[in-house]
Amino acid sequence: MSLPSPWDHPEPLALDSAPLPEYGSGSLADLLPTLAAGMGVPGMTATIEELTGTDRACVFLIDGLGWEQLRAHPDEAPFLNSLLGSSRGGTGRPLTAGYPATTATSLASVGTGLPPGAHGLPGYTVRNPATGALMNQLRWQPWTDPYTWQPYPTVFELAERAGVHAAQVSSPTFANTPLTKVALSGGTFIGRLTGEDRMDLAAEQLAAGDRSLVYTYYAELDGAGHRYGVASDTWRGQLMTVDRLAQRLAEQLPPRSALYVTADHGMVDIPFDDQHRIDFDEDWELRAGVALLGGEGRARHVYAVPGAENDVLTVWREVLGEQFWVASRDEAIDAGWFGPPGACDERVYERIGDVVAAAHDDVLIIASEREPKESKMVGNHGSMTPAEQLVPLLEVRS
Repeated sequence: MSLPSPWDHPEPLALDSAPLPEYGSGSLADLLPTLAAGMGVPGMTATIEELTGTDRACVFLIDGLGWEQLRAHPDEAPFLNSLLGSSRGGTGRPLTAGYPATTATSLASVGTGLPPGAHGLPGYTVRNPATGALMNQLRWQPWTDPYTWQPYPTVFELAERAGVHAAQVSSPTFANTPLTKVALSGGTFIGRLTGEDRMDLAAEQLAAGDRSLVYTYYAELDGAGHRYGVASDTWRGQLMTVDRLAQRLAEQLPPRSALYVTADHGMVDIPFDDQHRIDFDEDWELRAGVALLGGEGRARHVYAVPGAENDVLTVWREVLGEQFWVASRDEAIDAGWFGPPGACDERVYERIGDVVAAAHDDVLIIASEREPKESKMVGNHGSMTPAEQLVPLLEVRS
């Protein structure tokens, strides 16, 4: 009987075992089109069938509030937990964020009503085919013309053209960022520093039109999760704040209004050891043939040296295939990771990695030299696991 060779690798995860986002029926990209369709905005389709129309709708997006994390903390978020049965039109079911489950991608999906393969922000960092360099789509570095990168109108812009009062109430920091311009522009942007002021103003903006579409946002929960983890007292304290803010807004809804509380992704804490954090910068096998490493720890875009694409795919699948779903670009697109069949624009195709790796286990591919800050984060997200992918759609009606 022969002993297993140290070069033997387990059978890789089957790509069809990845839990795909519910594009076209229950993803973040379907939310605003469904609400706008209920207000009679031309060209919009109500694809989340469980929702009923309303004249005034407010979306309160809480960065980093995953469905599983919310359900696990009823004491810290009693108001939000009391609404769990209202999620997704009273079905008690969550939405899916879309792939990757990361802020830039999700906000673009929310604002444009398009999946990542269409709006073209398919990751935290992706290669710009025009320059060959990585572009950070959250910080928009290096600078790229926003409207070339994402040319489609937002749902807010389409709603405003149709006579709907559209407004975004957020931190003044985001007023003129490229991400806001391509994902959330249209109507009036109003900056307020405190969460309480945002809730009060969002309620006022709802009442400002016979038909109103309002968006407001809170980022600090996500920051606490990245820095301290979702098991931390700091994160739980932020969740308590979020719960109070949501209740404050709900109690001020004008007549004929609906509040929808949702999120851009969930989060998982990853232990700090070599088994859970695989360092690309110290792994010669994973680096071989790789020109650029994009994405983030749980949702990697891997760009190969020309001619090495198949070799890189083979190695990554052999080394990581038991812990990650590892696909070629075409396999990931055809499987529906970035949208339904036919949704991927030609201009977006080469932004996606030659190899795409989505975490299945509690594991990261860090890059300690290239990405020192990101490599030290406690809480992480990006992949298709339920903890990252599922987000609430809690509803309050006046």
